[in-house]
Amino acid sequence: MGNDWKDTLSALRENLEDPEEDSKEIIIEDTKPKYLQNNSLHVITDRKGRNGKIATIIEGFTIQKEEVEEIARKLKQNLGVGGSFRNNEILIQGDYKEKVKNLLTQFGFKIK
Repeated sequence: MGNDWKDTLSALRENLEDPEEDSKEIIIEDTKPKYLQNNSLHVITDRKGRNGKIATIIEGFTIQKEEVEEIARKLKQNLGVGGSFRNNEILIQGDYKEKVKNLLTQFGFKIK
């Protein structure tokens, strides 16, 4: 009778998610391309004016400002980082160039 909680705990541990989940690719719920744009986006990393800290910058948007703000919000949420949107470009804090490219491709954008 004293071992019931141990059995329950063992059963819960078996049902836990894979500990290597962080290394898996990020998947967006809606994989259909939502945004239509004729030209390609540029994704670069930069340190200038940031006290040596790296930032990932996405530029080249030709869609509405509100849609770019929504994309910035989704990128920040999926990556779990901070960032901003100004002058029709998105700034993501940190070096996330490849992850950003993958996410933007899932959104339906072309990347250079």
